[in-house]
Formats: sequence, structure tokens, C-alpha cells
Amino acid sequence: MELRALRYFVAVAEELHFGRAAIRLHMSQPPLSRAIKQLEADAGALLFARSPAGVTLTPVGTVLLDEARALLDHADRVRERVSAAARVATITIGILGDGTDPGVARLAAAYRRHHAGVDIRVRETDLTDPTCGLRAGLVDVALTRAPFDETALTVRALRADPVGVVLRADDPLARRDGLRPAELSDRRWFQFPQGTDPVWQSYWNGGTPREGPVVRAVQECLQAVLWNGTVGLAPLGHDLPAELAVVPLIGMPPSRVVAVWNEGDTNPLIRSFVEIATAAYRH
Repeated sequence: MELRALRYFVAVAEELHFGRAAIRLHMSQPPLSRAIKQLEADAGALLFARSPAGVTLTPVGTVLLDEARALLDHADRVRERVSAAARVATITIGILGDGTDPGVARLAAAYRRHHAGVDIRVRETDLTDPTCGLRAGLVDVALTRAPFDETALTVRALRADPVGVVLRADDPLARRDGLRPAELSDRRWFQFPQGTDPVWQSYWNGGTPREGPVVRAVQECLQAVLWNGTVGLAPLGHDLPAELAVVPLIGMPPSRVVAVWNEGDTNPLIRSFVEIATAAYRH
């Protein structure tokens, strides 16, 4: 018995009407009737009792209905398992768009070497989402910066970067060797949009609520400094335009580069990503 014929039989048995079954199967009625007659010939018994009032299952048909449903369910499971085995493994990595980082290049090269057959997808996010789409289920693992709300997340620290104040090069404070947050209390600082993680917002505001223009991306932060004289913060070591200068911020906790994933996620590709990232960021 062919699986297609069994599907036809189940449709007729459930509808108890050849016309409705044909509509359900998106086919015309004559070939459906022929397929059922051939199935009855294969079974050596009538499966339906036909009358002007419609059709009903015979005792043989009732037995076949139970068996056909079980066979079709099993066939569907086999198809799903084979398809899953044939699919290329995929991992989606969220990366915070905070500029170039040599650690990312080393990590990418190392991960490709270890997982040549994996489909690696990258989703870059702006500064309004420090978990890079992880909470929304858009990525499997994120390469980002802390601190942020770590509820239901697992975080692995990869590196700690000192933070500096980004100022216009002609700003009198730009010539200093170091600054304290209190010395910038009268300045405007950039803000993130309402709804941004408050732990993240507080860190980049030096721990104190500030006023200033709303930004979403690194380039918007830099432009706010250039155009408005706004105070910005950035990890030391990042390349900046000649018109800008960065001065170390004294007493500011370092910005940690981290790998983060959902608590309890046992995906082996995530585990491998975190281990390779840990090694890549040691250099």
C-alpha cells in the first residue's frame, strides 16, 4: 500500500464523503474514487459501504483507519528527522556595533577553522540593545559589553578595557592626562532612548543621570561630540577622528567585553563559541 493511497483513504474515512475529501486533498473526485477502489483491491475487501446517503466504514475499513493513521504519523516523523539531519547547523551571533575590535577578527577566524561546516550568521545591533537581540530570541549568543541586566543570562568575561572621555580636540580638557566624572558634571552627556537597559545607560553616564542628545550608534555619539560638544565615553584604544581626543576617566570601572547566552541553553555550538572566544581574547 502506498502512503499516498493511505492519505486518500484517511481523508475519505474522516469526511465520510468523497466530494469533501477531494476538496480537502485539492484534487478532483474521479481519481480519488479510483485510488480507493485500487486500495480495496489491494486489501481484498471493501473499506467503505456506499449508499445514496453517503459512505460508512466497514469493519475492515475501521481497522485500516487506525493502522493508516499510525503509519502516516510515523512517516511524517521519519521525514522530519531526515530533514533535520540534512540541514546545515546554524548559529546566529549578535555583535554590538561599537567599532572595530581585533578580538572579533581573531575569534571569527578561529571559529571558522573549528566549524567549517556551520552556517554562521551575524546580527549587528546598535547601542540601545546591549544583549544584541538575545532576549528577543533573534540570536543564539552575543558578543557585547557589560554591564547590563543579566537576569536569566549567563555571562563570560573576555577582556576588560579602560574607559576614557571623548572630547573635541580643541576642548581645554582634552589636554589633560586624566579626568574624574565630577569634573564633567556641568557638561552635557549623550543619552540612549527611553526603554534602554537602565544598568547599561547608567554605566555610560558615569553612574549619574545626565542630560544631552539621544543617540543610538557609535557614530551618532561621535557626531554629538563634534557638533554639540557633548561628553561621550569610549573604551581606550579605539581609533577616533583627528578632530576628537580621548582622556582616561579616573575611577571609572573598565568596560568588559563579554560573551552572553541564555541561561540553561546547552547548544554545543554556543559552548564552543564561548571557549574559542575566551582563547581568542587572551591574545
